[in-house]
Amino acid sequence: MKSKQGEIMANKKKANWKAQLPLLLMTVPGMLYLFINNYIPICGLFIAFKDIDYSKGIFKSDWNGFENFKYLFRTEDAFIITRNTILYNLTFIILNVVICVAVAVMLSEVSKKFMMKFYQTALLLPHLISIIIIAYIAYAFLNSDTGFINHSIQEAMGRDPVNFYADPKYWPFILVIVQVWKTMGYTSIIYFSAILGIDRSLYEAAVVDGAGKMKQIFYITLPLLRPTIITMVLMNVGRIFYSDFGLFLQVPMNQGALFNVTNTIDTYVYRALLLNNDIGMASAAGLYQSIVGFLLVLGANLLVRKMDPENALF
Repeated sequence: MKSKQGEIMANKKKANWKAQLPLLLMTVPGMLYLFINNYIPICGLFIAFKDIDYSKGIFKSDWNGFENFKYLFRTEDAFIITRNTILYNLTFIILNVVICVAVAVMLSEVSKKFMMKFYQTALLLPHLISIIIIAYIAYAFLNSDTGFINHSIQEAMGRDPVNFYADPKYWPFILVIVQVWKTMGYTSIIYFSAILGIDRSLYEAAVVDGAGKMKQIFYITLPLLRPTIITMVLMNVGRIFYSDFGLFLQVPMNQGALFNVTNTIDTYVYRALLLNNDIGMASAAGLYQSIVGFLLVLGANLLVRKMDPENALF
């Protein structure tokens, strides 16, 4: 009797394995990418603690302790690049949540299938465009001689042209607008997918009870979107010490006059690497960003777990 039960269980496990095999095979490309891009580089963390001498090679170069890390904080730019990186990312996180959730809610109210496809495509298109192309689109608007703003708007209003690429005061707003425009479509579709998963009977019951659209949004949609919002925010908090390299380097056209408001940790390390060719310092910056990001995720998740245990990541 026991042998038959064991045989039945073995057959069930075999059948389950066969049923899950296609799904497991689908994960192989993503797992390979994750392993090659995220795990293999961990083996090179020791470079952050070495004074690389190419004549000796990476492994035989002398150890220099935390000297590479000190480089990030010795210069006058340390405060500026840290301030810019954190404040820009905080702004991006807040605006992306507010704007993308609002866009997702509006998309969920579109009833015509054709219009839904059109809006989704129009919103997602900027995410698929290379940052180089976006930089030149911005240049077409901001150029002091032939740019759309100066040539078509300022000139028509009788105002003097503005040299955007020499005046830092405009760039915090320009960078925020470009970043939100580029990422809004992808993030809003994630929230839109979560809204589609909400049981429609809840809305039908709310209509029967006399609730209008706004009450449905605030009492049904937003509360049920909270787990998705928390997950997205936690993921972004983990990268708060990273910046969109292309956004801060390519869109301002690498103009030195704008470094005070466009220089972040990533662009600073890139420029220092070009000047000094010091991969030890670049590796130290990457390790520093990863450790701080990891601690921030742990801290943010701990805060969420205390306030709302059900929606914490772990």
